Amino acid sequence: MKYDHIVLGAGSAGAIVATRLSEDPQRSVLLLEAGPDYPDFERLPDEVKFGFSTATDIMVSDHNWQFVGKATDMSEEMLVPRGKVTGGSSAINGQVFLRGVPEDYDAWAAMGNDLWRFQNLMPYFRTIETDMDFGGDDFHGSDGPIMARRFQPDEWLTDQRAFYNACRAAGFPDSPDHNDPDATGIGPVPCNNPNGIRWSTALGYLNMGRHRLNLTIRPNCTVHRIIFDGKKAVAVEVESGGQTFVVEGEEIILSSGAIGSPHVLLLSGVGPADQLRDLGISVVQPLPGVGQNLRDHPIIYVTWRTKASHALDGFAPRIQMALRWTAEGSDLRNDLMIFMQSFATERVNRGGGRMLPLGIRMLGVLDLAMSSGELRLQSTDPSVQPSLDYRYLEDEFDRRRMREMVRRAAKLAEHEAFQDIIAERIEPTDAELATDETLDAYLLREVTTGQHISGTCKMGPASDPMAVVDQYGKVHGLENLRVVDASIMPDCIRANTNVTTMMIGERIADFIRQEP
Repeated sequence: MKYDHIVLGAGSAGAIVATRLSEDPQRSVLLLEAGPDYPDFERLPDEVKFGFSTATDIMVSDHNWQFVGKATDMSEEMLVPRGKVTGGSSAINGQVFLRGVPEDYDAWAAMGNDLWRFQNLMPYFRTIETDMDFGGDDFHGSDGPIMARRFQPDEWLTDQRAFYNACRAAGFPDSPDHNDPDATGIGPVPCNNPNGIRWSTALGYLNMGRHRLNLTIRPNCTVHRIIFDGKKAVAVEVESGGQTFVVEGEEIILSSGAIGSPHVLLLSGVGPADQLRDLGISVVQPLPGVGQNLRDHPIIYVTWRTKASHALDGFAPRIQMALRWTAEGSDLRNDLMIFMQSFATERVNRGGGRMLPLGIRMLGVLDLAMSSGELRLQSTDPSVQPSLDYRYLEDEFDRRRMREMVRRAAKLAEHEAFQDIIAERIEPTDAELATDETLDAYLLREVTTGQHISGTCKMGPASDPMAVVDQYGKVHGLENLRVVDASIMPDCIRANTNVTTMMIGERIADFIRQEP
């Protein structure tokens, strides 16, 4: 059978694309997913179903690709979690439901993607959500597939309330809705976890379309490469259950994520010509931008040991509050963010466990980092992950903003609201905080991924030599091939990336439906 559309990846964008395209009964859609599928909610594994915490650590789960990457030349290998299950990373993430700021998308438009201005995208953001607090106003949806809520004041944990009070005392404004376009300051985080359930695109979107005869969902299928007839994508080579087969499609839609999508393109002969030739891969289309422009949110931990009198509940919500502000001397609004974490653990690769607490932590997030990294092919074997070199903090502006953030976190913890909670700071030490040089050394050693990798198949006009797709998601120089996921972001937004990735799925699905 030849399908009208083959969607490669059932993640945050792919599940949406497949669901929306299959709303037209005249379109046949095949959705391929490398991980498992759980059509029955009651049989959904707890680590995927429940969003607050589970006894099984998702970092070493089969629902996680378990990628590794390089943060800096001074750091140890870091874990890079990505979802390997229907719902993709929306099925294993922290459920932070932030959109970014309007300037992010207007900057995309200024790069030659004029249809991606914030005002053009607002209807899609509203379509995605059922906002349980602000739904129905000009900026929020009330009947979308993904439910989002904020923790109310009577639900705030003791340390979360202390963080809020410390931020207010420091002069930061109250921010009851971080998804308001003008929001800044301290307030509850919008989360897609009603009743503690991680509301992924598998639950919100795929379940709407499972009954459709024109939608075929095939889990446990690993894509090896896209097959071309000249410059036209015509089929996909897939492995499942130890067997390799080819499936044909009128259009191939690559939604395998910011690691998987460039990886598949490179394996298929699309990317930097020298890199491909070095591995003996025939060049189908030379596109130097594939795997370049690797963007992310570098994060840093500031951690405290708590007093014995302060209870640490591993099954309670771990993050409820976020502070967003603009770094000193920066013209990038809300380029710094701190999440308050009520149950901090050691990193898994340092012997930590999901339910073994150190204390509490502030997670410092750098938005719109200047430094960018690179994804490169390491082998022609599809089972070998590509090299992920993030190159964090190479830019002095990034280091300066990170230093400000760490010092701000340490100062907030000195507020009287934390007096009965905190015993001592674990990291960084006073010696590491002492000077810019010692703090930089700490940052370069300890910085890690915010788990928001993006930009590796940059969207832009053909005049941009690093652009991989146009603003409709179509791969430059090729026919019948699109990329639809976080990899097409020209730059990482000033927020967690999941909502924006969903919006990309909705936006490009709409483009496809509008075409003749």
